[in-house]
Amino acid sequence: MAAGVACAAALAALAVPAAEARPLGQGGTGPGSPGRASAHWAAKDPGTPQIRFRGLAAVDRRTAWLAGTGGTVLRTTDGGTDWRNVSPPGAAGLQFRDVTAFDARRAVVLAIGEGEASRVYRTDDGGTTWTESFRNADPKAFYDCLAFFDRRHGLALGDPVDGKFRILSTADGGRSWRVLPADGMPPALDGEAGFAASGQCLVTSGPRDAWLATGGGARARVLHSTDRGTTWTAADTPVPAGDPAKGVFALAFRDRTHGIAVGGDYRLDQSSPRSATITADGGRTWRPAGTPPPAYRSGAAWLPHSRTAALAVGPTGTDLTTDGGRSWRTIDTGSYDTVACTPDLSCWAAGEQGRVARLER
Repeated sequence: MAAGVACAAALAALAVPAAEARPLGQGGTGPGSPGRASAHWAAKDPGTPQIRFRGLAAVDRRTAWLAGTGGTVLRTTDGGTDWRNVSPPGAAGLQFRDVTAFDARRAVVLAIGEGEASRVYRTDDGGTTWTESFRNADPKAFYDCLAFFDRRHGLALGDPVDGKFRILSTADGGRSWRVLPADGMPPALDGEAGFAASGQCLVTSGPRDAWLATGGGARARVLHSTDRGTTWTAADTPVPAGDPAKGVFALAFRDRTHGIAVGGDYRLDQSSPRSATITADGGRTWRPAGTPPPAYRSGAAWLPHSRTAALAVGPTGTDLTTDGGRSWRTIDTGSYDTVACTPDLSCWAAGEQGRVARLER
């Protein structure tokens, strides 16, 4: 716990006004603090500038998995010094948008798209071999992201089919999947869908709680399940929607009651007011951040062992909150799509042009 507090304190020192922020990792010192070492994004780029990595699974400081365009899956086991291309054979035409890793050897990746483009693969040997465990046969279905409760039980979120979001379930670590009955899913709004932007439109906390984020409809909503996806309840959020480009893009829960949601309008020429919202009752109610991030954000993560500190990332920067999501400060202007933190005080981020970084001090 003390180490977690120290990590959060180091990040808090970077919470400078947006006008003073610059890309983390330039020079190894915090903005406005010349000569003093502080937390910063240190580039760990794998040398693949043609790939956009929206899928990120951070295991610890040394091990991380990336999933991206062109059917690309990469893995590092030395903190990002070296990356191994472990892409499934024959996957070059797929768009991988999410990955869950249980350790350095076992991982599950999701490819998105209409019909058979939506697929799930699993490896048990660090990516040396893969097994295709699911291929979508419904031309109306489109899967966006996946999340696991533990090493066996997990879900995958699909956009509405016949008026309701579609949920896949696994009870064997992603080796097999089944579509859950739609009886317990409330009706979707007209135009409502999930966003496959960061692998964080579906998240879990504990053994049974799951949340999914939506946009595109008249209201941006968060749906919550307490029984591993069998039944769901919906709650409106203050994040603007009403357009296919607007809504909640990412969720992060530090426990089963306290969560943050970020999003906005992904079009860079459009403003994104009320781009962050918080809940303290498991997602039953949401209230807007008093000082939200200044622009659209696609990914979010709580700092390790912290009850109040979290990061949000997007194409125009990284923001930090140290008060549980009520206020945010821009601490970096680099482009990232997704972010993840681990119990050993490590945070990773990834995004366009092959950008990958790890938070260092």
